[in-house]
Amino acid sequence: MKKVYFKTFGCRTNQFDTQVMMSKLKDYELTDNELSSDIIVVNSCTVTNGADSSVRNYISSMQRKNPDAKVILAGCGSHSKGESLFEDKKVFGVIGHSEKENINAILKNENPFYQIGDLEHIDSTIVEEFVGKSRAFIKIQEGCDFRCSYCIIPAVRGDARSHKEETILEQINKLAANGFGEFILTGTNVGSYGQDHNTSMAKLLKKMSMIRGVRRIRIGSMEPIQIDDEFLELLNEPWMAKHMHIALQHTSDKMLKLMNRRNEFKSDLALFRKIADQGYALGTDYIVGHPGEDEKEWSEAISRVKELPLTHVHAFSYSKRDNTPSATMKPEVRGNIAKERHRELTAIIKAKNFAFRREHTQNLEVLLESG
Repeated sequence: MKKVYFKTFGCRTNQFDTQVMMSKLKDYELTDNELSSDIIVVNSCTVTNGADSSVRNYISSMQRKNPDAKVILAGCGSHSKGESLFEDKKVFGVIGHSEKENINAILKNENPFYQIGDLEHIDSTIVEEFVGKSRAFIKIQEGCDFRCSYCIIPAVRGDARSHKEETILEQINKLAANGFGEFILTGTNVGSYGQDHNTSMAKLLKKMSMIRGVRRIRIGSMEPIQIDDEFLELLNEPWMAKHMHIALQHTSDKMLKLMNRRNEFKSDLALFRKIADQGYALGTDYIVGHPGEDEKEWSEAISRVKELPLTHVHAFSYSKRDNTPSATMKPEVRGNIAKERHRELTAIIKAKNFAFRREHTQNLEVLLESG
């Protein structure tokens, strides 16, 4: 039986997608040793140029270290870089998002293949185990309807579409029965869940909490405008993890407009303060060095960061993506300036994190994990 190794790059959605592919392998043996594998499936990320480089470097290293293995490209990179990698014979095959549930049959191809599929598919697979994981990722939606000027993701994941509620709950029931107590809801734009099914995140959370064995629920990154009163009413529920990640991307209203964002600082600040008052640790995404971010805008932005009750930041230096509006915007910010702003931002949040930990010393429930 041929051995298959999975290499996953990027976000929690990709981690879930890898589990979907693993669960579909019936005629192959999973291995955790990439050097002894017959097939290497690379579940790729393409959110930044750095992500693309990491994927390319990994593929090149496997061609040197395990030249007999067939390398298959999956994930978001298959939709952005798959064609060029395939034409350059860097990979044996390419599969798009809609094809991953057919991976068992696809891997039997004896000839090189390029099966990109479409960006409208929604998976129906019920994942009952998470190989190598102690908590379960649950993908509740796919795609994004936002059109942020810097972002390539809608072009490689498609428009927002929700998984069926009954499928999500069935999956959680099975995972809880298999001993999982903590669940992390994920998706391309997780807060858009339910908009196409006349339901909401809050309604799903309430139904999840009633399932025997569910002890704690975490939610992937949400947009500020997606957090409504119905959701806020759940903040003090004992099964809600006291941590949220809310994507701001910037704190200058001028920059937010340039980025074609749907949030603005005044309402963001009010929302963060309201949630922080409930004892939550709050993280965000933040892009520094986007075109148009001059000294005046940065000075305003960083002073506003200091007002926010943040404890974590996932900071990016702007990465130009082809075929996005931001790619042609001027003036550009020099790389050394972006790096310095990145350092300034992360230093401020590090200090805020320390202060938060010092102030919050109450007892918390801990989930013990074996293995």
